[in-house]
Amino acid sequence: MRSGKSARSAGIPVTVGVEEEYLLVDLVSREVSPAAEKVVAHAAVRLGDHVTTELTRYQVEIRTDPHTSLAGLRDELRSARAAVSDAAAQLGLRAVSSGAPVLGLRTPPPFTPGRRYARSVATFGALDDEQSACACHVHVGVPDEDTAVRLSNHLRVWLPALIALAANSPYWDGRDTGYASWRTVTWGRWPAAGPPPYLTSRAHFQDLVDGLIASGTVLDRGGLYWDIRPSHHVPTLEIRVADAMPTVEDTVLLAGTVKALTASALAAIRGAEPAPRPRPEMLRAACWRAARDGVTGDAIDLRTGRLEPAAVLVDRLRNATREFLGAGDLGLVRDAHLRLRAQGNGADRQRAAYRRRRRLTDTVDHLVHAMTAPHA
Repeated sequence: MRSGKSARSAGIPVTVGVEEEYLLVDLVSREVSPAAEKVVAHAAVRLGDHVTTELTRYQVEIRTDPHTSLAGLRDELRSARAAVSDAAAQLGLRAVSSGAPVLGLRTPPPFTPGRRYARSVATFGALDDEQSACACHVHVGVPDEDTAVRLSNHLRVWLPALIALAANSPYWDGRDTGYASWRTVTWGRWPAAGPPPYLTSRAHFQDLVDGLIASGTVLDRGGLYWDIRPSHHVPTLEIRVADAMPTVEDTVLLAGTVKALTASALAAIRGAEPAPRPRPEMLRAACWRAARDGVTGDAIDLRTGRLEPAAVLVDRLRNATREFLGAGDLGLVRDAHLRLRAQGNGADRQRAAYRRRRRLTDTVDHLVHAMTAPHA
């Protein structure tokens, strides 16, 4: 996706907000702990309705306001993480930002009470048993659903690169899965998940969603688990492909990348440039490969169908977004890319923490430190 105009010269404002899901862990055992309701109640004193529970009682979710600058988003994320961490500490717990639990998962997990969650468990059965996974959802502001649909078509080709960049779930309940992002694999089991289809129009999108709901495949608009979807409750396009990121700076890198991709796509739409249309089978295969290898293995080049170093894919992503970031945003993203190149993604850092003494408790301690540390 190329355009001769930058976001600034084209006059395209892009707002970005984030939803992050965290896991609660016991301070002594480092196993996940089912105390979400209590932690949310404590954190809500500072965060109000920006903090809530999730499907399982291991999870806490926060959401930010929309921001035009990454610095503003960074500052709000730091405050939100500090509030959740402090609330967990009051109960003798810690909060971590990881795509999957490292230690102590029960199957089925303890589910949060509520009618919608109960309907999900009754409808989907064991699919919900492995949904203690945590994601980072990036919302970009859109003027209308028609624009959201067109943006989705332009952004879907970048899903493998975003998966590789954000991979942060190599472990699942005490074992190395062999994947950089096991969360991506678990979510891919759902009947309406993975890369979204190419959508010919807003009417096409609405017809698909109506059919999925009528057939019982999803409970409602909120149960549409595509990696990109027009939000069902706010005027945004939601990019849902990423694991929960270990540090605030990692989340800012993801959000800045999505923001720039969106600005690039808007410029392409204004210029009547067609959206890329990779074969659906190859796009799905590329997402699987990215989930397995992250940024240190190989990736599928969707233009040729052949393997290339994953680092090349990430460099292509960085180069495609550079001109669509303002000076302040560009500096934050550039610094985060340098750390990514030197230290790897979250999955690489989790495994590095384990290798020091071959103890998964060290991996959890690494994640606890990363939750509120400037860099980790």
